[in-house]
Order: sequence, then C-alpha cells, then structure tokens
Amino acid sequence: MSKKILVAGYFGEGNHGDDAILLGLLEGLNGSGLSVCAMSGSPELTSRMWGIESIARRDMAAYNKEIATCDALVFAGGSIFQDVSSVKSVAYYSNLVKKAKKAGKKVIMLGQGVGPLNSTCGKMMAAKAFNACNAIAVRDPASAKALRDLGVTPIPRVTGDLAFLLPKPQVDDASSGNFQVGDMKTVGLAPRPFGKGNEVVQLFGEVAKLLFQAKLMPVLIELDRNMDAALMAEIDKANGVQFQKSKATFMKTFERKIVQQQEAARMNIPLLLENL
Repeated sequence: MSKKILVAGYFGEGNHGDDAILLGLLEGLNGSGLSVCAMSGSPELTSRMWGIESIARRDMAAYNKEIATCDALVFAGGSIFQDVSSVKSVAYYSNLVKKAKKAGKKVIMLGQGVGPLNSTCGKMMAAKAFNACNAIAVRDPASAKALRDLGVTPIPRVTGDLAFLLPKPQVDDASSGNFQVGDMKTVGLAPRPFGKGNEVVQLFGEVAKLLFQAKLMPVLIELDRNMDAALMAEIDKANGVQFQKSKATFMKTFERKIVQQQEAARMNIPLLLENL
C-alpha cells in the first residue's frame, strides 16, 4: 500500500508563489508512488487543476479526518511561520503540528523560509512547532540561523525553494525575451502591500517615473490576486499614469543561479522520502 502525505501551506489563496511551491513538490514527487492530499483555500480548484486530493485549509474536521489516514504532515515551504501579517499565521500552522503529533504522525518541514518573527508569542509557538518535527529543511542560511536563535534543536538542512523544481515554461521563440510595449522595453515591478503608511505607493511611483525618463515601460506584476490588485490601482491613481499590468510573467535571470537553486531544491525530495 502506497504511503500518503497531507501537505500544508498557503495554497489556493491566489498567491502565485505559494501555488508554485505546491506544483514544485508534485513535480519532485512524480514517480515516487506517494499519494498526496493538499490543504487549500480553493480545494475543488486545486483537485481539478492538479489531479490530487484536496481539503479546505480552514476545515479542522476535514483535517482531523485526513491526518488520521496519512503517514505524515508535510509543510512544503513559503514564509508561513511569520508574524508580520499576523501572529495568527504562526498559531494556525503550529496548531496543525500539535494535532499531527497528537495523532502520532510524522511532521516534515521542506524549503521553509522562517520569519520575520517579532512577537514573543510568535517566537514561542514557532520554536515549539519546529522542535516537534521529524525533519527540517530551510531554503536559505538566514532561516537556519533564525531557527538556531529560537533554540530549535533539530539541525535543519539548507536546501532550496520547491518552486525551482517546476519545469521550464514553454515560450514561443518569436516572443521569448521580447516583451515590449510599442518601441519601449519593459521592466517588471511587483509591489506588495507591506510597509508604513503610503510609502509603497510613493516608492513605486518614484521608480516608475525614473523608468519613464529612461524610455522604459514599467509593468506592474500581480503576484497575489487578493492582496495586490487594490495596491496596483492605488499606484496608478496616485501617480497619474496608466501602468501596463501583467498577472504573471517570466523574466530572464542568471542561468547559473537558477541551476544552483534547482539543485538545492531537489535535496528536499530525498529528505522527505527518507523520513516517511
């Protein structure tokens, strides 16, 4: 009988990065024989799109039923153990760990980005959750240091973000690397709704004006459909310009860096399989 994992994270909530993490995990597990159920904000859509079981991430009755039949609870990554948005995030994920351990299940952390953790309560809950884990992998050295500073005793492996396991997107050769508006080359800007007061709107407005002066077209990139749209509209309005917008875009980056991150991300998969 194949083993089954329940995957927790901020999936199905409109954040492209978190959904990419889930897809990267599924890509890495392809051919492993593992059965996967994901906790999602849109479980029906997640099941239909990716062909896996899915339950509502806030439905604790469904969680209790699913964890009873799974071999392990797996956190696939992202910066979910943080209290910048709210300490409720740490409380929610820590509670999942507590329930899984009470049910006698293994808990495995993969590709975690830890923090920021500013509150005493958030730090205590995160430390307790990570100390209860059977295996821990973080996506960067800063996250490993954050765990040491919290007093977490299991030694984490530094791996990479699971999103790097996604296959390279198929792009039409005629349009690859040639995304322009008229005769103006474009520069992607991804504003996020964090910061004090109106500083994000002002900052991106100033950057956009500098780009226009350099004969470049700023393109606002929406990474989270629920959080970014209002901010992007506010930037438009405050600066009296009509930005080009893209709901998702793939931009060139350093190939060597990408390859390094892919190799690091692959290290999550054997860690998972070894600890089931």
